[in-house]
Amino acid sequence: MNLHEQLMARAEEGRPVRVGLIGAGKFGAMFLAQARHTPGLHVLGVADLSVERARANLAETGWPEEQFSAASFAKALAQGTTYVTDDAEALINTGGMEVIVEATGLPDAGIRHALASIERGRHVVMVNVEADVLAGPLLARRAKEAGVVYGMAYGDQPALICEQVEWARSCGFEVVCAGKGTKYLPEFHASTPDTVWGYYGLSPERAAAGGMNPKMFNSFLDGTKSAIEMAAVANATGLTPAPDGLGFPPVGVDELPQVLRPAADGGVLHHKGTVEVISSVNRDGSDVERDLRWGVYVTFEAPSDYAARCFSEYGVVTDDSGRYTALYRPFHLIGLELGVSVANAGLRDLSTGTADGFRGDVVATAKRDLEAGEMLDGEGGYCVYGKLMPAADSLKRGGLPLGLAHGVKLKNDIAAGLPLLWSDVDIDETDDTVRFRREMEAAFAPASGQPLPQAQPA
Repeated sequence: MNLHEQLMARAEEGRPVRVGLIGAGKFGAMFLAQARHTPGLHVLGVADLSVERARANLAETGWPEEQFSAASFAKALAQGTTYVTDDAEALINTGGMEVIVEATGLPDAGIRHALASIERGRHVVMVNVEADVLAGPLLARRAKEAGVVYGMAYGDQPALICEQVEWARSCGFEVVCAGKGTKYLPEFHASTPDTVWGYYGLSPERAAAGGMNPKMFNSFLDGTKSAIEMAAVANATGLTPAPDGLGFPPVGVDELPQVLRPAADGGVLHHKGTVEVISSVNRDGSDVERDLRWGVYVTFEAPSDYAARCFSEYGVVTDDSGRYTALYRPFHLIGLELGVSVANAGLRDLSTGTADGFRGDVVATAKRDLEAGEMLDGEGGYCVYGKLMPAADSLKRGGLPLGLAHGVKLKNDIAAGLPLLWSDVDIDETDDTVRFRREMEAAFAPASGQPLPQAQPA
């Protein structure tokens, strides 16, 4: 409750929380927009493969040029300004650095940067949900062993969902379901970068003029991003995915407690204690009334008749039994809220959501009939989308993680809608990212005594 006071105290003492940002894209730029207005934070450095883009985004978000014109990290530290570089490793190793924000969106880079930061004793705020889902449980374990924080980015939906789950449990309620909203129709799973803008009501020219990345926006649309984010929530909260993954039921906020309750009680859920993404459009394409497209929610149950009666007395919207209800937040502010994670890590040694188990996985699934010899193009591309799956099922089947389904060749034909397996692709088992994922699988595999399926080396 006193996070701002702690930041102000650090500012007054002249020792702000020093943070480095890796990846100066949209999320990073939104953080930069607010960081310069937050006493007690000092963005010591920004690393991006394109120094020009980083400088342009600093200027776009209101930073005066003299604030990011330092000639070195040493000068930036002495002057209280910011150094811009293309060398992420140098940023991580800079003396005085406390918190690293990883916002590249690339699983292999995210894992590499997180491991380097942990080894160097830096807290890690992982905006990169793709990396977190690929190997977050093991990264979190490594961070804990090193005595540093590794966690999700506040402002992004997974961390906000985790916050709502924590609130409900701290109040003594059983969490029934938690998740977010999105725009979904079944046909979206087959969307490609060539078709994506039509679903958004944009022309390719207008999207290009706005600097919009078709693969990134396609991953939002085809269900991949929803699967990734719900896997992250499951791994951080103990909630478990349904066997068939996400159902994307169309639900408005007033219907949350009625619909998002177990099927045995009249709802749509496979079980209590799960994750689900709700659609802002009905299956016929019409809009859901009072949708939650940009928001997050948690449904929970009264543990007693007395608590249920209190729901009624205080005007709480419930299901028809009066026992299930919901709390929701209608929007999220992405990187504009990220400072909450940075401050919690730097001042309190706390994360805003951390994987503590491997419960949800995202498996590459064919968008169309795929032929042996094709090269997969990863998240938001032409070949596969990400499907949420219970981690135990993914491990048992040998499901190919979505984060590794890029730049690898298919060995087998795969029919549309089927998950890909490690054995379906030529993959380099000596690659550092592949090896770390394999280590994570072994570390968090169910205690069955059965060896994990192995891919054939390329």
